[in-house]
Amino acid sequence: MPSAALLPLLTRIAESLERIAPPPADPTVLEDERSDIFLWQGTTANLQPLKAMQTVPLSLLKGIDQQMQKVLANTRFFAQGLAANNVMLWGARGMGKSSLVKACLLRVNEEQRKAGQPPLALIEIPRDDLHTLPQLLALLRCSTRRVILFCDDLSFEAQDADYKSLKSILDGGIAGRPEHVLVYATSNRRHLMPRHMIDNEAGDAINPGEAIEEKLSLSDRFGLWIGLYGATQEHYLSIIDAYAAERHLPIAQEDLHRRALQWAIQRGSRSGRVAAQFITALAAELATAQR
Repeated sequence: MPSAALLPLLTRIAESLERIAPPPADPTVLEDERSDIFLWQGTTANLQPLKAMQTVPLSLLKGIDQQMQKVLANTRFFAQGLAANNVMLWGARGMGKSSLVKACLLRVNEEQRKAGQPPLALIEIPRDDLHTLPQLLALLRCSTRRVILFCDDLSFEAQDADYKSLKSILDGGIAGRPEHVLVYATSNRRHLMPRHMIDNEAGDAINPGEAIEEKLSLSDRFGLWIGLYGATQEHYLSIIDAYAAERHLPIAQEDLHRRALQWAIQRGSRSGRVAAQFITALAAELATAQR
């Protein structure tokens, strides 16, 4: 038992800890349809609404029309209360995987509001907070709003057990994913695992094939498994043209293409991200020259 002299000090310490402790997440925050974008902070179990989301309009995502239509249709089905799949977008860096998810959500929510229907919510969950998914799902069960859980740049390393938690969520079941929740994820890896984990299992395994199947089966939980590949030169230049037109850059197309290709050579790749970086630098250069 603490002495009577210590009680006031301990009381003040406890009151201070209560003041600085984050409040528990409130499920009613999802019901405010003025916010469509949220960030899950797993360490504090807090759901933070965001005022805006940085993304690229669908009209500027070039060369991925088939992938766009699949994601857009699936998102529309989900918003309308129809059957829809979890989605995995994998492939080359900088080709618009996360931008496609965000742009499709914005397009569908615009359509939903025009029709007088409730918009979707997008909750981004950082890779390092995947172990807190059960807490987030418990929160979402208290809400009726349809939600897309979004994990960007998803991958797993050796001895990483978080993929098993994600598998159980994707499988559904008694304690799994509620019907009004979908999972969208992006990854640079086709199977979310390093190649050595798939191709070179531990030699002491009784049945290495079973261990391989265990790791590959995570990708199978995504009903839509969509690849985005590296840009051809034609694809890359179509992205450049779209960005330049959107910004009304005063430059001849021949000069624009020549400089864009030089930029890509310097960067060692052609992608939507490289194109956006080039246009940003070019726009600043042209604006400075006009002063």
